[in-house]
Amino acid sequence: MATDANHPAIAAESLTRQVRRAVIWRSGSQIAAQLVQWGATFLVIRLLAPSDYGLFAMTQVVMSFLSMMNGYGLASALVRAPTVDRRQVRQLLGMLLLLNGGLAIAQALMAPLVAAYYRQPEIAGLVRAQALLNLTTPFIALPAALLGRALDFRAQASANMAAAVAGAVTALAGALAGWGVWTLVAAPAMLFCVRALMLTRAARMPLRPAFDFRGAGTLARFGGMMALGQLFWFLQSQSDVFIAGRTLSPHELGLYTTALFLAQIFVAKVVPPLNEVAFAAYARLRDDPAARGAAFVRAVGLVMAAALPFYLGLAVTAGPLVTAVLGAKWAAAAPVVALLALAMPFMTLQVLYAPACDAIGRPDVGVRSGMEGAAILTLAFLVGVRWGMTGLALAWLGAYPLYLALGSRRALPVIGARAGDLLHAVAPSAAAAVAMAGAVRLVDRALPVADAVPRLALLVGTGVLAYAAAMLLIARPLLRDIVSLARR
Repeated sequence: MATDANHPAIAAESLTRQVRRAVIWRSGSQIAAQLVQWGATFLVIRLLAPSDYGLFAMTQVVMSFLSMMNGYGLASALVRAPTVDRRQVRQLLGMLLLLNGGLAIAQALMAPLVAAYYRQPEIAGLVRAQALLNLTTPFIALPAALLGRALDFRAQASANMAAAVAGAVTALAGALAGWGVWTLVAAPAMLFCVRALMLTRAARMPLRPAFDFRGAGTLARFGGMMALGQLFWFLQSQSDVFIAGRTLSPHELGLYTTALFLAQIFVAKVVPPLNEVAFAAYARLRDDPAARGAAFVRAVGLVMAAALPFYLGLAVTAGPLVTAVLGAKWAAAAPVVALLALAMPFMTLQVLYAPACDAIGRPDVGVRSGMEGAAILTLAFLVGVRWGMTGLALAWLGAYPLYLALGSRRALPVIGARAGDLLHAVAPSAAAAVAMAGAVRLVDRALPVADAVPRLALLVGTGVLAYAAAMLLIARPLLRDIVSLARR
């Protein structure tokens, strides 16, 4: 006789409650932590020079490249494993320590070569210092996976918030003390250390590793496939800086990467915590394609209802926003922000495919799509860099729709969703966001010359009211769904 816990309806409701709590804690903590970090980041941007951000961006190419091999995929395999015992956890800790210790040594040795490639001798020291960050990875990735497996994101929320505050305080102190580009190295170092300490404690993770890896083949294979997918993600996300670093000056590169930071705030800061929860939830639904497909379509509709007005609003307010938030010295980045913002809806949708495919044991889908995206974007950047920052932004806008089309054709059948259902879920909020952008543009043109701050405030207020009105007129069911979800 089946117990209540095994009854499908009750089990589904239990999962719904768990996912709801996970979203609240993970996304809520992420939003709170990001508000702290963004506040500090924008203050620091106003204090530092664009060239500082250009030099830092060059070092991040190395960090991103090596992070593909840091073992986060191994930890993800732990989330979707049917059962996990203490020996497997110790084995995984051993793997992560070996991998990241080797990466720290490799990065320190690579530092002179990186400096020579960019023709910027001072970044050798930055790269060596950042090598130490690799040593925190085992104590972040593994405990986060253990907590995520249980859909327990409350402890992660505390760790994220404390780490954000520590990083923000360090960043402000460094900028005010005149550390220059070293501010951008010290702040994440403090953030990573605090997060590692708190997560390790919260997960009650065993600190004694095992270096006998017999029986860990499944974890290793899954992690290896995800690492291969991350290789192609690296080529997509860092090839522009790698290519432009030898062509643009540090000042120009700093303007471009800061514009990209602004344009990617939603997809880089809001979507990842949602994807963490989604990965764990989809893993629970791996044997029910219909439920998984329906959940994916609904999730996409809700995420894009928030993403589309953000991106289109950013595109039409880029001028006053950059001046008001970053300062007049960054004004040249505004046209780049506007172009990049138009490419980000395509990127956001593409990023949502990964957790659904990975959770059901199909990371190969992401690998193949990533291979296509890496080729398309790298070729676009090689062409676009001839026209400087604007050319790079146009490369994003031209390449990502094609990449999304190819990725959708491969991922949707695996997830169990149809393209028509996805378009139906996204179309209402897309229409409302376009109407909002048109209203903001009309108001912007009608306004007399004014300071950036009051102008931005008026345009943002117009956008909020226009989007809400448009949703009431053309997307009332989706709006009710959003309100209902928020109430629950």
